[in-house]
Amino acid sequence: MRHGNVYRLGDVVLAEIQFTDTFEVKTRPAVVLFEEYGNIVVAGITSNTEMNGIPLTKKEGAIKDSIIKINYIFTISENMIKKKLFALSQAKREFVVKELVQRLQFTK
Repeated sequence: MRHGNVYRLGDVVLAEIQFTDTFEVKTRPAVVLFEEYGNIVVAGITSNTEMNGIPLTKKEGAIKDSIIKINYIFTISENMIKKKLFALSQAKREFVVKELVQRLQFTK
């Protein structure tokens, strides 16, 4: 039997993230891409709006205008999530999936 929360595509969560270039762990927002067996694949979110990615606005629920970084994907365990902040709209979820699939496709 499963205990705890179920996270779905488009949930914006506050999670403990270990950066790839250091062993430092920081609490940062991220968008859930999928969850399986307590492992959650997320895309990082940054408030640096100069970076490439998908815009996420205050109107959509972000604390400040931000960028979903599709190029910054990682797997975290369920216990690294501190809380769910909000969920993306259906249209924004579809856009995230479209952008992700486009980057995963092989080019000839």
